[in-house]
Amino acid sequence: MKALFEDLKKELKLRKIQLSHQRLKVLEYLTQNRSHPTVDQIFTDLHQEMSTLSKTTVYNTLRVLVEAGLVRAINIEDHETRYDINVENHGHFKCESCGRIYDFHTDLDALACDGLNNFLIKDRNVYFNGICPRCR
Repeated sequence: MKALFEDLKKELKLRKIQLSHQRLKVLEYLTQNRSHPTVDQIFTDLHQEMSTLSKTTVYNTLRVLVEAGLVRAINIEDHETRYDINVENHGHFKCESCGRIYDFHTDLDALACDGLNNFLIKDRNVYFNGICPRCR
């Protein structure tokens, strides 16, 4: 996990993104909490150790990280955006009981998309919901 964090710091520097303490803490949080947190979860957890952190800073940091391609914003349900440090193509499963989101491998490039000729696809997502083994 530490190697991933150091690699991400190098990527920020390469992309000429300023390395502020708040940005590094949000990035570190995402590398350590791979649970697809929301802005509120990130803010609440980090605010305990950084009382000067604002929710606006968290939003702005996540926007910068998403634009840089270092973090992925996922919208599994209309009312919430979650953030994923894993930017490789993969699917998500959300448990209806506990709300936990799990990653799973899938080949999104092999996904058949009949009827979308001449469409510009900007993002591909595979999302399942149901009950996870822990809740079953």
